[in-house]
Amino acid sequence: MKYNGLSDLTRRLSSRLLNTMVKPHLIGDAVTPTSSRASDTPQDHQHNHINHHIARVIVVYVLQNYSRSNALLLDNETKRLGLPRALYQFQAANLDEKKAIIFLRYPHQSTHRSHDTHQHPPRLTRLIEAVRQHPELDVHLVPVTIVWGREPDKEDSWVKLLFTDSWQTPSKFKQLVNIGIHGRETYIEFHAPQSLRHLVTSAQQRFPQVSAQTVVMNQLNQYLDSKRAAILGPDLSDRRNVVQKLIATSPVQQAIMQESIRDKVSLNVAEGRAIKYLNEIVSDYSYSTVRLIERALTTLWTKLYDGVEVHHFDTVRQLADQYELIYTPCHRSHIDYLLLSYVIYRRGLVVPHVAAGNNLNLPFFGQLLRGGGAFFIRRSFKDAPLYNVVFKEYLHAILENNTPVEYFIEGGRSRSGRLLPPKTGMLAMTVQSYLRSHDKPIVFLPIYFGYERMMEGNTYIGELQGKPKEAESVVGVLKTMRKIERIFGKVYVNFGEPIFLDDILAKHAPHIQLSSSQDALPAAASQAVNVAAHQIMEHINRAAVINPVSLLSLVLLATPKHTLDEQSCAQQLDIYRLLSQRVAYDDRTIITPLSGQDIISYGIKLKLINRIDHALGNMIAVSDQQAVLLTYFRNNILHLFILPSLIAALVEHNGQIAIHDLQQIILTLYP
Repeated sequence: MKYNGLSDLTRRLSSRLLNTMVKPHLIGDAVTPTSSRASDTPQDHQHNHINHHIARVIVVYVLQNYSRSNALLLDNETKRLGLPRALYQFQAANLDEKKAIIFLRYPHQSTHRSHDTHQHPPRLTRLIEAVRQHPELDVHLVPVTIVWGREPDKEDSWVKLLFTDSWQTPSKFKQLVNIGIHGRETYIEFHAPQSLRHLVTSAQQRFPQVSAQTVVMNQLNQYLDSKRAAILGPDLSDRRNVVQKLIATSPVQQAIMQESIRDKVSLNVAEGRAIKYLNEIVSDYSYSTVRLIERALTTLWTKLYDGVEVHHFDTVRQLADQYELIYTPCHRSHIDYLLLSYVIYRRGLVVPHVAAGNNLNLPFFGQLLRGGGAFFIRRSFKDAPLYNVVFKEYLHAILENNTPVEYFIEGGRSRSGRLLPPKTGMLAMTVQSYLRSHDKPIVFLPIYFGYERMMEGNTYIGELQGKPKEAESVVGVLKTMRKIERIFGKVYVNFGEPIFLDDILAKHAPHIQLSSSQDALPAAASQAVNVAAHQIMEHINRAAVINPVSLLSLVLLATPKHTLDEQSCAQQLDIYRLLSQRVAYDDRTIITPLSGQDIISYGIKLKLINRIDHALGNMIAVSDQQAVLLTYFRNNILHLFILPSLIAALVEHNGQIAIHDLQQIILTLYP
């Protein structure tokens, strides 16, 4: 590397200052370049051969917007990670570059998202020419995403919520504020290297009339947009503009006219109804509100649970930038939607827009949920055709904008612990929207929630005994908040095997296309919806978690008087664990690592069971009231033992049975 007097001295001082103030958090793995530059460091003079033609590979980093602080941050990180340095001079072929960074946009350029600017980064132009003139040379472009104030681990100031990163390029003042208050809460992600030679060749073949610089820039911009959207969410307009745009769409205008004719009211009155419906429905997503909720939930989880265990989230991360994500969890508790958004946010992805029943649109709490991404839906709107169209158009706008969406496939909360039959309304509207138009393929993500104690436990018991369902209210929420000092054990979130809508449509409803939200789903598409719903439920069941409480419930509720001597109880718990491990229900099923004796101790700690001293050995017992509550947790995992229990019953009944006969009976009886 060569230094150029005062400018390099300034850079080094700025770099050291920034290094003391900024400690970025790395998302994913650091990229491993396929080779290094001869001039990265004085000691580094190695050359790696990629193939017979490419004898030299240069690594150059790509940042979307010009920023000196981002460049310095990137340089510090490449040094820390042992990667080729970003701000070191390199020489190759006829190139003599002062730094190994390309900025796709500069302050004087338009930041419009179309990326159709003809102003090309000079360094990119020089690299393309070098690759064309020197067949032995290639450049590996490493796109990098840097987001200030996205890391939620160490919030200690409400002011920070006002200076979180967004799609807008920050001013110099805001960037200085970012460094000051978000220096230790910053994300950096190195993406997979892309061969410039391959990009140029592809550009010449696909778009011969367009300059390679323009094509490469557009591809890199779109790629970085998708990565940034996975962290910050889509570039959303504010709520008022969303309503105005939807009112102006052709389907909504047609529905307004039909409403006017049907109810014999003026167009203004009908349009007023449509606006009222949209204001009732539309989310008011605010990144500041999301961060505010995250802070509150961090405190709540600390008081409420011993921990939140998350499994198989890597599935989501792998799909986030290539697919439209539809989260379809089971529904156990009001905690579910807060918990899932929290889990997703803490792992660096944008929280989804959540379909919430309009019974939750309470004063203050409803607005808070709306700011966190909730949009509200009536339980039924078959007899409200205008509302029907308005809601479908809103959902279609969300999906077209590649915004992640979440809805509960069961519709409501399960009061028994078993999965309820799927409600296909939201699923059908999702498929209908997709058949109209789409930007990305859709993937459904089944999710299993497992609790060890339920905040709504006593309410569920009352409802199962015939008491009417309590309506949600502010008073009810405040009563629930009083329980946060109680011990609720752990909560488990397990992501099941994803389901790809294109695969289902290709098999059951190929070549179907719709033109409007008012087009009815053809029978084949309705069949595809039912298949998707069934698969989602199956995949949720496969992602079940056998936690200590559910296993304890399974053993003790099967005994007379719900009592068992401690030694036998521990042995049975170990047998069930061993059976679940050796004959796993599914690869994604999670099994507690605790031994039988440890599970008993854990149940006593949670005050779910009692240890009774006895001269012949301690007894483990469950009170009658507690036994009713434990049926909920037993029912969470009962399906995992259906097949082993069927085999056991057949063997016990017959005493001895041939394997062939056993198989035939099971094939006859098992669904």
